[in-house]
Amino acid sequence: MSNDASEFRFLAGDAARVERTTALPAVVRTEFQLADGRGSLSALRFSPEQPAQLVVLHGAGLNAHSFDPMLLALDRPAISVDLPGHGRSSWRADADYRPEIIAPAIVEFLVALADDQPDTPFKLLGHSLGGLAATYAAAEFEKLRPGMLRELMIVDITPSVSPSTDGAGVAEFITGQRSFTNVDEAVDRAIAFGIGSDRTTLTRGVTLNTRLREDGRLEWTHHFAHLAGLPSAPAADPGNADTADAAPAAAAQADPRPYAGAWDALEALTCRVVLFPATAGMVSQELAREWTERLPLASIATIEGPHNLHEAVPRDLANHIQELDPR
Repeated sequence: MSNDASEFRFLAGDAARVERTTALPAVVRTEFQLADGRGSLSALRFSPEQPAQLVVLHGAGLNAHSFDPMLLALDRPAISVDLPGHGRSSWRADADYRPEIIAPAIVEFLVALADDQPDTPFKLLGHSLGGLAATYAAAEFEKLRPGMLRELMIVDITPSVSPSTDGAGVAEFITGQRSFTNVDEAVDRAIAFGIGSDRTTLTRGVTLNTRLREDGRLEWTHHFAHLAGLPSAPAADPGNADTADAAPAAAAQADPRPYAGAWDALEALTCRVVLFPATAGMVSQELAREWTERLPLASIATIEGPHNLHEAVPRDLANHIQELDPR
């Protein structure tokens, strides 16, 4: 474990924003080595002295810190994971970040956690790309450690979302501009794309998700900043820049709903399943109706806000989670 104070400098402000009145929990960064030399997953552990009750997975282009305000509002022992290719987790050599491809790394992490706390089942929450990866991971994890997953919560995505239509704005924000003169320029772009409206909150997010290049410009820390598209395509040859750039767009055009296979994973789950659509997000009324029709035993609770609910309205999302399980 490590505790680099500089990366936690926003926690006090995050706590004030969500009107937390109790002392800040201990928060440490941990590294989990994946098998077979596949690199590592980096994660933030909240209240590490206690068994984790919740594991959260962020969306494309974000990182584990995007959940800090929500987790401070929720006030439960939790782990926020940097997805492969994001934050401080390893980049994949094949540059393939489709949810079903990165899910095995999440499963490996969850199995290790379950073995470390065999008497404490936990919940899994995923936002956007993290929600789809969580779906695949949950289905496999239930087979390996029955009874250890209490609930799967998915924030503003379903397997029928189309990257070329429902997620086009998010994709353009993440891959459309790769570097910035300063933090303010990146914040202005985020506001223009409707990612958020509060400059203080966005400044925090941009600061924790960028790094300084040798030429003095800022670039995103995630691998997508070096690729042409989001994970909607078959793996491209990472050594061939033309192929890597063209594959996501071509695949999205050929298959407008490349995540549909995740429905099978959802329908196989035995744990409780909840969807949190955002009123100004990616899950349309049509997609919400399909969710209800295909998963009649699952729950759905719409929250007012944009796609990144955990960043824009962290207290509201925490309250909904709390209402589901007041423990």
